[in-house]
Amino acid sequence: MTPQAAASRRLSEKPIARNERLIVALDVPTPDQARALVRELGDSVQFYKLGLELLLTDGYFRLLAELVAQGKKVFADLKFFDVPETVAAAVRQMRSRGASFLTVHGNQRILEAACREKGDLKILGVTVLTSFDREDLEDLGFPAAVSVEELVLSRAKRALEAGCDGVISSGLEAKRLREELGTRLLVVSPGIRPFENRLADDQKRVMTDREAFLAGADYIVVGRPIRNAPSPREAAERIQATIAEVFSN
Repeated sequence: MTPQAAASRRLSEKPIARNERLIVALDVPTPDQARALVRELGDSVQFYKLGLELLLTDGYFRLLAELVAQGKKVFADLKFFDVPETVAAAVRQMRSRGASFLTVHGNQRILEAACREKGDLKILGVTVLTSFDREDLEDLGFPAAVSVEELVLSRAKRALEAGCDGVISSGLEAKRLREELGTRLLVVSPGIRPFENRLADDQKRVMTDREAFLAGADYIVVGRPIRNAPSPREAAERIQATIAEVFSN
């Protein structure tokens, strides 16, 4: 099999609108800054991630509601991690807010508790943060024999068993997830550094937008390469053009 044929087999075939495969991270200090970026991006972006920075402002849920009212989709990247019943209660509270995705971190019981209360909310299990590499795993106490790829795969299998709809995974591990688990889980890949914008930052396991999709990602999450671009809208449109090209057949 040629590399091109192998790549086509990994390409996501899930019924996802092309312009929703790009999720833009609104990792900014205030809701007003987030609103300004959303206005600038206009119809070039349909899906947004709201994370911890905005959660600690007064307007997180108001902003979430505004985005949903505008017809946008929202990924609540809150990485719930607590005793199972507390996580279940938090998911129960979150499921009526209008978000499409929610991240949960933790062991099997935590993931199962979250999935028990999810309703129409899609639960994404966190595997290994894209800011982590092998040295970080050692710092967390994992034996040297455990690779990042093996840990991602192990956690993805557990997420699937627990009833999760998908996982957060670097595009670097998406290929292995597809080989082992097929299409049963959504794969959402952060750590995307498209075009010439390979930033020096805290992300260690990165890929371009095209590489991530060819490896099997269903969605990509992009923050700084769009937010810090001279024209965020043009940067988003360039990524959307790549998505349209990759999924043209």
